[in-house]
Amino acid sequence: MPTMTSEHSSQATEAGISDEVRTLYADALTREPALAPPPSNGSRLANLWRARTYMRPYLGRFVTMVVFAFLSTIAGIVTPLLTRRIIDGPVAHSDHRGLWVLGTAAIGVGVVEALFMFLRRWVVARATLGVEAGIRLDMYAKLQRLPLGFHTQWESGQLLSRIMNDLSTLRRFIAFGLLFIIMNTFQIVVVTILLLRMYWPLGVVVLVSAVPIVWLCLWNERRYVKISRTIQDQTGDVASAVEESVHGLRVIKAFGRSEHVYEGFDAKATTLWQTSLNRVKLVSAFWTFLEAIPTLTLIVVLAIGAYAAAHGHLTLGTLVAFITLMLSLIWPISSLGFLLSMTQDAMTASDRITEIFDAPETIHDGPRRLDDPQGELIFDDVSFHYPDSDEDVLRHVNLTIAPGETIALVGGTGSGKTTLTALVPRLADVTDGAIRIDGVDVRDLEVENLRSIVATAFEDATLFSMSVRENLTLGRPEATEEEIAQAIDVAQAGFVWDLPWGLDTRIGEQGMSLSGGQRQRLALARAVLVNPRILVLDDTLSALDMNTEALVEAALKRVLVGVTGIVVAHRASTVLLADRVALLQEGTITHVGTHSQLLASVPEYRELLSADYDAEQGMSGEYVANTGKEADRD
Repeated sequence: MPTMTSEHSSQATEAGISDEVRTLYADALTREPALAPPPSNGSRLANLWRARTYMRPYLGRFVTMVVFAFLSTIAGIVTPLLTRRIIDGPVAHSDHRGLWVLGTAAIGVGVVEALFMFLRRWVVARATLGVEAGIRLDMYAKLQRLPLGFHTQWESGQLLSRIMNDLSTLRRFIAFGLLFIIMNTFQIVVVTILLLRMYWPLGVVVLVSAVPIVWLCLWNERRYVKISRTIQDQTGDVASAVEESVHGLRVIKAFGRSEHVYEGFDAKATTLWQTSLNRVKLVSAFWTFLEAIPTLTLIVVLAIGAYAAAHGHLTLGTLVAFITLMLSLIWPISSLGFLLSMTQDAMTASDRITEIFDAPETIHDGPRRLDDPQGELIFDDVSFHYPDSDEDVLRHVNLTIAPGETIALVGGTGSGKTTLTALVPRLADVTDGAIRIDGVDVRDLEVENLRSIVATAFEDATLFSMSVRENLTLGRPEATEEEIAQAIDVAQAGFVWDLPWGLDTRIGEQGMSLSGGQRQRLALARAVLVNPRILVLDDTLSALDMNTEALVEAALKRVLVGVTGIVVAHRASTVLLADRVALLQEGTITHVGTHSQLLASVPEYRELLSADYDAEQGMSGEYVANTGKEADRD
């Protein structure tokens, strides 16, 4: 895990996490992991140990917590010793004054113990919540830095499970489990030594009873580790199923497949239930034996102790103190099962969390900036394949786009158009060749600088659960009202003015309260508002009706003047936005020319646009003439 800086963490501690979220997150976005990855043997304890860097800013609180815990434990041990003094002293000799003195001391020790317990809990709460918040911020920032290839391989429910459930498990261990493992071990050792000093034969009985307890703990650990990891993975699967079904609810209802989807969810939920039940059975059996052993030991101690007291081998006060101290061991011993289970859960959670932190980041800042870009875009022998495949999606792509020129990218389904456009803003990196802006390899540019130069509007318009204004200004928060209105006009998104609260209307998760065309127009307005030097439109107009599309295209012609543009097109009408057309076939650009040139000389191009012949009638006389020539020729 990366480290949280002392300065930021101290601010979060003293000023409150909510006051420092922006500072922490901004720092987390750029901070590199400060700790080396765990050993190659994948030590689960090593992964858990890596969380210590998040505890350092709160070291004072953790030390205070441990001190208070030790003092409360010592107070609990002192009480039985005072009881022995009371029974063997004032009670045995009818010393009323001594009884009052020692009795008051015993009550005082009990009050002090309670006070230390309260202070321990009060001190640790803020520290552990700060640790959890720090890891969560860094984890979210890490997810933002990871390339798209990572996110395509992971289910969102698994990521959600790690950033919520696993972090909560880790926090509970740091706040409770870790401390009590230390304190209970301390109490068991100290009390056992005291028992041996009080009356060694009974002490040996207690010591011997620890052997089956140790064996039982080791036996349980091997089984619990496996089942705990399985449950946490299955929890992620259930979360993914819920998220997927909620997002796809319209499709499910439209096809009447609610029962089918429910059966799939039921299968995953039932599997999780069964695995959880198996863990309960394992833990129940473990705890039963763990509590039975001290109880049986107590029976033996009572029998031997009564015999020894009757024959004068030990005093009555010593026997009472011995039994009281031994009873004080029942909770530490019986809680070992719970604490060890919590430890295993925490180690499993840390394993799952470090899987995210150790995922390789392939997109890194370059050393250069373009402060006055002209917008020349060059694809120089570009090839690309996804990390989980050896087959190139793009092969030897060569294309030069002059500043202010617009290129229409045309190709069949699966030809690599979307992948090619994603390489320009470095949503992924080329695996061979280079993409250059004004002669500079995009990999040599600062990522933030590059993405201020390049703006993209995707076919699948993603909107966020925030206001229309926040969605529009996502790439340019400082935009003025006039600039926002202009972008809305270009995208023909005037419907926003009719929403209940205008630009301040919250549009719901993923903008599902809007139609597909409305979402696309807002996404287009968002890209236009950035005022980029390079504008990439990935079939952004596909959900628009022909009348709206014509209005948007007319506005885009004005906007694209002086802006380098790449327009992924499936319609002939969209192609007319471009100065030239590039035909992409099987991952490579085979033809480049004007619309009329390709229409006249490339049969594959005509076939791709054949469905739009009628739409082109009257829009381009040159198109009509060429179509007639080709028809006569055929």
